Amino acid sequence: MSEPSVRAEPQVRARIRVSGIVQGVGFRPFVHGLAGELGLAGFVSNDESGVVIEAEGSAHALDALLTALRARPPALALVTDVAATGMPVRGDTAFAIAPSSARGPRATLISPDTATCADCLAEMRDPSDRRYRHPFITCTNCGPRFTIVTGVPYDRVATTMAGFPMCTACAGEYHDPADRRFHAQPVCCPDCGPTLRLLDADGHHLLGDPITTAARMLADGGVLAVKGLGGYHLAALAGHEQAVAELRARKHREDKPFAVLAPGLDAAAKLGQVGPGEAAELTSRRAPIVLLRRRLGAPLAAAVAPGNDHVGVMLPYTPVHHLLLDELAAPIVLTSGNLSDEPIAHLDDDALTRLGGIADAFLTHDRPIRTRADDSVLRVVAGRTYPIRRSRGYTPEPLRIGVTAAEPVLGCGAELKNTFCILRGAEAFPSHHVGDLENAETLRAYTDGIEHLGRLLDVTPAVLAHDLHPEYLSTKYALDRAAAEPGLRLVGVQHHHAHLAACLAENGETGPAIGIACDGLGYGPDGVLWGGEVLKVSLTGFRRLAHLEPVPLPGGVTAIRQPWRMAAAWLHATGTDPAGLAVAARNAPLWTQVEKLLASNVEVPVTTSAGRLFDAVAALVGIRDRVNYEGQAAVELEQCASAVGECDGYPVGFDGGLIRAGDLVRAVVADLRSGTAAPLIAARFHAGLHDALAAAAVRAAAGTGLDVVALSGGVFQNLRLLHGVSRRLTAAGLRVLVHSRMPCNDGGISLGQVAVAAATTART
Repeated sequence: MSEPSVRAEPQVRARIRVSGIVQGVGFRPFVHGLAGELGLAGFVSNDESGVVIEAEGSAHALDALLTALRARPPALALVTDVAATGMPVRGDTAFAIAPSSARGPRATLISPDTATCADCLAEMRDPSDRRYRHPFITCTNCGPRFTIVTGVPYDRVATTMAGFPMCTACAGEYHDPADRRFHAQPVCCPDCGPTLRLLDADGHHLLGDPITTAARMLADGGVLAVKGLGGYHLAALAGHEQAVAELRARKHREDKPFAVLAPGLDAAAKLGQVGPGEAAELTSRRAPIVLLRRRLGAPLAAAVAPGNDHVGVMLPYTPVHHLLLDELAAPIVLTSGNLSDEPIAHLDDDALTRLGGIADAFLTHDRPIRTRADDSVLRVVAGRTYPIRRSRGYTPEPLRIGVTAAEPVLGCGAELKNTFCILRGAEAFPSHHVGDLENAETLRAYTDGIEHLGRLLDVTPAVLAHDLHPEYLSTKYALDRAAAEPGLRLVGVQHHHAHLAACLAENGETGPAIGIACDGLGYGPDGVLWGGEVLKVSLTGFRRLAHLEPVPLPGGVTAIRQPWRMAAAWLHATGTDPAGLAVAARNAPLWTQVEKLLASNVEVPVTTSAGRLFDAVAALVGIRDRVNYEGQAAVELEQCASAVGECDGYPVGFDGGLIRAGDLVRAVVADLRSGTAAPLIAARFHAGLHDALAAAAVRAAAGTGLDVVALSGGVFQNLRLLHGVSRRLTAAGLRVLVHSRMPCNDGGISLGQVAVAAATTART
């Protein structure tokens, strides 16, 4: 009797398109390995839109491939879509990685820069490995990406590694599907990669091993410029009082805290309080600066973060950082390589010129940086990430938002803490941190960044969304570009509408909701400088429901730098006699001049700013009359209040939609005159303000029938205020939206701008 025949499973073939961050993250070797496991034939390739796969085999094997692509992609990949289309079987017998192609509009996404992985670190520290102590060790799972990319598809020729031909050994790894460096574009070794060198302040080579000599210079109290992924840093031994003070003096940075690079997690925990959330962020592939509550007795020089009870800490994220701290075995200050208010230096010649008067030596190399990127900064709040600056490690990763743009939109951002944002469909691409648009160099960095990201995404905006403030350089950029490019549409977005729209968008919502926006200043449609607002808000519009009472801003921008002026303004507005108050005595005779200005009929700008209210109270209680960086007085007032637990706040009244913040000032003055201690006054002020804001939002919610409240604006970096408002809103049965992916400060404005522009220009 003959054996029954075994019927072969029918063969099918599909063309699969994978979109997202799928280039430069080991996706092709991942697919190649999957195909081998599943017995599939065909090919995988990069193109202008991502990864394209043609695979044939059994239907079961193809289904398994599609499931794996979605469910377990490589660690650095971000898959946004997997689409498969059937096609005729060709009879392929093997699976290959095909050459990249680029024929249509580019839609591929570039990976952010990523901290050195554990496998590479193990090799770098192994004396028997050919990459022992190699400062540029990298693989598919780690290393530079966005900062070295010059174009797409993501291949070596489209990076700043193009000038470093691979040696035979590296090429063998690069072409071996079983190797961790298979198609890793920055792959190199000591024989074929960039060269690390140590230069003196005049650019002359210093003898000896660069790492060993640099570590010795730091240990001896020197100031070092170190070339990182996204630019140069300035370094000094964090526990060396004289070195840190010298760095601060040379950099012209009086008080703003420095970040600290700790050798490892245990060392970080000796500097600040590290909980599970902080540990996860510090050791993540993004390697941000994490704000930690500073430990008493932390081995840090006083000049690292003067007057601040927090310290920004990060862990090494490049091989150079690891090698340097392995040698030094101590924390170092690692702050942006610039003078105050300038963008971070990233070009070698420019760095030597700009930093030559600050650094004693330069630990540098010859791999160019295409795009500067400052370190990202965040804190962990109630177990969630709360960004302060979103840059290296995140950019250019997209955020999917709750609105789809019919045409590409460019959000031009704000004046301070500028970022820009490109919206393509429902994917928003916030830029790296650009900085304050206050000088020509930063403006050049801004325009170059817009052009470069636009090229990488192959996006030419049809809509420019901008702030309403006519003097913002970002607004002028939008107006000038629209004038030069006929057909470009302009959408002006009010500053606080943009803040709250960003909060809605990153939470996947479109509104309407109640929004509380508190910040320093933002141009209102009535010409008043807003900053303490309760709005009914959606992506398509807003209505002002309540706000802090307006007061003069004596001296305009000078009042921002001199909080005592805001104290004078609030005392004048509330009819409070300054006699006997220390703030008036400290600032005489200028106080008298400001009083005359306030009493005159001379036009003075008016503001409803919560940030300026904080400034006034900080000056009244004697914390700070002048600031050396934005928000300094408010930060120190919050720290002052931290000595006191929960307490009752000063009562605040309402006149319709007017929040009578003057009641807070009167109560502060009354407590001062009765001898109440500053920490208790600061705590009562915080409690009174968060009670008043929450009460205004609860009233607005009741009046509109809404049950969602969004919180945004830089003042909500104050955690005492954030927690106080959130608790009271939640207790009232309202759902509270806060930021977790974009900063609540002006770094998030550009996201709100594109969301509003997309919603208001959507085609039906």
